[in-house]
Amino acid sequence: MTESGKPILYSYFRSSCSWRVRIALALKSIDYETVPINLIKDGGQQFSKEFQALNPMKQVPALKIDGITIGQSNLSVLKQVGQENQLAWAQKAISSGFNALEQILQSTAGKYCVGDEVSMADLCLVPQVANAERYKVDLTPYPTISRINKALLALEAFQVSHPCQQPDTPPELRA
Repeated sequence: MTESGKPILYSYFRSSCSWRVRIALALKSIDYETVPINLIKDGGQQFSKEFQALNPMKQVPALKIDGITIGQSNLSVLKQVGQENQLAWAQKAISSGFNALEQILQSTAGKYCVGDEVSMADLCLVPQVANAERYKVDLTPYPTISRINKALLALEAFQVSHPCQQPDTPPELRA
């Protein structure tokens, strides 16, 4: 935590994992400090010694709260697939998950994924739909997912946590 007692989120604007954490913090009205990944790198793919000591896995997000650092990320999977295979792999993986989710939502959805209250499922859905859009997945076969995503994006917590609103978002990607 910072000297002011605020949690610190080491983040990258486009990371869907970072976005889920930002949504949760916004929903809980937890004030936090963001340290963008581009400020913790020492050029290239190397992270500063300070960040490596904080998070030996060298991934974002990392949330330092109450003296504990929690880290997680899934970008490393895409790196293992290789640049030339990323689009096809991402489209297949996302479509497979959305096929299953669309069926599940038929019995669980209300306004959101599980009834009419925001749940952890919703925190995961919105960033994954953004990934689907980024990797050009056709969302037409997923009307329930699309409806829920639209409803969630209307909520303030999802708007303030959106990647286009983050301090490290490049100017050309800002909303």
